[in-house]
Amino acid sequence: MRVTVIQKDIKWGEVQKNLASFSQLIDQAPKSDLYVLPEMFSTGFISGESSLCEKEPAEGLAWMRETAARTRAAVAGSIALQLSDGRRLNRFYFVCPDGTTYCYDKHHLFGDEINDFTGGNEKVVIEYQGFKFLLAVCYDLRFPVWLRNSEGYDAMIIVASWPAVRRYAWDVLLQARAIENHSYVIACNRVGQDPVASYSGGSVIIDPMGLISATCQDSEEGFCSVELDGSKLEQAHRRLQDITEKYPEEMRTPMV
Repeated sequence: MRVTVIQKDIKWGEVQKNLASFSQLIDQAPKSDLYVLPEMFSTGFISGESSLCEKEPAEGLAWMRETAARTRAAVAGSIALQLSDGRRLNRFYFVCPDGTTYCYDKHHLFGDEINDFTGGNEKVVIEYQGFKFLLAVCYDLRFPVWLRNSEGYDAMIIVASWPAVRRYAWDVLLQARAIENHSYVIACNRVGQDPVASYSGGSVIIDPMGLISATCQDSEEGFCSVELDGSKLEQAHRRLQDITEKYPEEMRTPMV
């Protein structure tokens, strides 16, 4: 299974321009089974400017479904969404080519998100083409117990708008999550600037040993791709099972 991460600048609140530019970059990327986009890819990280949220039915979600059908590949990324009842969510969608749609609402909110958005409470692991994926968004990365691999997932997908000023933490934490969970980490961050911060990217795919398999060029739009290796995952799952059996209490620590 080939996975491609799309690293891109995002125009503040300009949904149609962002969707069109993501379409262009996806068409330039290698043919893949899964394309991963950044956090709030259709608007930028508009925490504090929640009036810019997409309203149901979200144009970004319709575009994801059209793109998944057109490319015959899954498309994953988060959207700033306002529900019909007025609640606002940072919702991570995973859309399959046949239209099947999964979602995860970001649990750990950051900064102004706490005031403007509602956090989700459900950890979400989905299966696609025989691989199990954990869905996570940006600040979730700092909470290892929440991301613990108690479900035997194969890969963690993290979409983000992670500022350049904290880039070192991003790099280190991604590798740590791969190593401790014996899983791939597929991480997509944006580049460019918005009214809140500057972003340097660092989008990367890390194998279950914590080794970097592919990465995007810093501060530039682009993509990187990897074929997920089933043999690496089998070895990783055996190691994780050994640890679980040896230290069962630690592995059952409640999620927070």
